[in-house]
Amino acid sequence: MDISLSLLKDSVSIFGFEIKFYGIIIAFAMLIAIFMVRRLCIKRDIDPDEIYTLALCVIPLAIVGARLYYCIFSEDSYTFIELFKIREGGLAIYGGVIGGILGIVLYCAIKKNFKLIVVLFDVIVPALIFAQALGRWGNFFNQEAYGEVITNSKFQWFPFGVFIEETGNWHLATFFYESIWNLIGTVILLFVFYKSKQTGTTTASYLIYYGTGRFLIEGLRTDSLYLWNTSIRVSQALSLIMIVIGISILGYNFYKRKKRGKES
Repeated sequence: MDISLSLLKDSVSIFGFEIKFYGIIIAFAMLIAIFMVRRLCIKRDIDPDEIYTLALCVIPLAIVGARLYYCIFSEDSYTFIELFKIREGGLAIYGGVIGGILGIVLYCAIKKNFKLIVVLFDVIVPALIFAQALGRWGNFFNQEAYGEVITNSKFQWFPFGVFIEETGNWHLATFFYESIWNLIGTVILLFVFYKSKQTGTTTASYLIYYGTGRFLIEGLRTDSLYLWNTSIRVSQALSLIMIVIGISILGYNFYKRKKRGKES
């Protein structure tokens, strides 16, 4: 049996079927995330086997959310049929996160246990930020999510910059910056997860940490999605909302802890 494997710049061809490296990386990141969540569930007395059911709710909605988010805020217009052409590109991480949140809510609705929502958030976010760190390397193969042109030849090297064939220039490797930021965030969130006993603290830490990094790095990118007919970058606006929500959760937890201290 002849197996034809020809490496392309952004894909691999198997039996004449082109598979994007971006998709391979995203799929691998999802599998790693599921494994991590299973391990973390044990620390919160959640049946790790339930994660497979949770994944069936979260992953499809995350993909739909990532696609819809991109299409809604993209400058291009899409027909109903084109919405389903994911292989042609056009997914947004924030849309995936929003879709994933809806998936968690759906799962808790099925289980009739809405108190479990924040607990699941705490379990998922360390794996989520690690998956985001891996997923950013899909942007490397797709040659996207890069920043401004680097005109100084002293800085035209990877990983500070990345050469983009379409423009013929070196650009800031913003995908790499975010990947490293998220890897560091994985360590921080795992530390918070294991050390904190208050529900919501790990989630709040993710919202603040990831929101801050995304806000700063997004400002360096040249392919941001903008709020309709404005100069507002959608991801930066969402990042600020995430930071505010995260600070509010930490403030609420601090208030509860202080109140319990007075009562005791």
